[in-house]
Amino acid sequence: MSRHRRLDWPALAWQSVFLGLPLAFIVAVSLAARGPYGGVEWRLSLAAYGRLFDPLYFEVFARSLALAALNTVVCAVLAYPLAYWIARAPKRRQGPLILLVLIPFWTNVLVRLYAWMFILGRSGPLNALLSALGLTGEPVDLLFTRGAVIVGLVYEHLPFMVLPLYATLEKLDWALVDAAQDLYATPAQAFRRVTLPLSRPGLTAGSILVFVWTLGDFVTPDILGGSKLVMAGNLIHQQYLVLRDWPFGSALSLALMAVVAGGLALSRRQEARA
Repeated sequence: MSRHRRLDWPALAWQSVFLGLPLAFIVAVSLAARGPYGGVEWRLSLAAYGRLFDPLYFEVFARSLALAALNTVVCAVLAYPLAYWIARAPKRRQGPLILLVLIPFWTNVLVRLYAWMFILGRSGPLNALLSALGLTGEPVDLLFTRGAVIVGLVYEHLPFMVLPLYATLEKLDWALVDAAQDLYATPAQAFRRVTLPLSRPGLTAGSILVFVWTLGDFVTPDILGGSKLVMAGNLIHQQYLVLRDWPFGSALSLALMAVVAGGLALSRRQEARA
């Protein structure tokens, strides 16, 4: 056995134990029947997959995909200038600036989301500011809305877009940008034709991270959206822990994984063509 193959064994073993076995269990549960009192009854049944074609669940998946796409776009628009600014900052300042991006991760996500509940609440500081500026006559219902969920999703996932972009931009050869400007390219043209194409790997990596993470997120919609906004993650969470319909929860999980895998395959195919 070559040295290269010997080095592959730990990775294969790790993937088999922590990815392959759980996935096989989810597939097995999805093909079983729901027990009389919830859980799973080990007999072959395709009832869970038949329920996937209910229009209600199509609507939930479509809403989740739309919100994930919107969150990815907003994060990219906000993260790119920040990552660009950090990458162009002096070396001694880049470390502290990246640390500021990572500071929110030092606090539990529930604490951060409950802080947003206070900020967006009817008696919170945002409503107080709007009232002080004369923009509203009475408190506005900002909490438990689609906008509140989007704000929470962007806040939670923005660092996952900043870090890959910074890693790519920090290694970019800025002499190429200077050369483009020496050839009479405007700053906008130099960015569009040099900087943006060279930073595409970081943008792609960040987009994948944010999109996939958003699709599976159920905490943010649950806390900031209440019962008014159900996403795929909330639906799966309810099937497992509330309704105890494990086969259908497993079928939903596999359907979500198939959607993500299909999107990633399509993205890689388009990149290969480009």
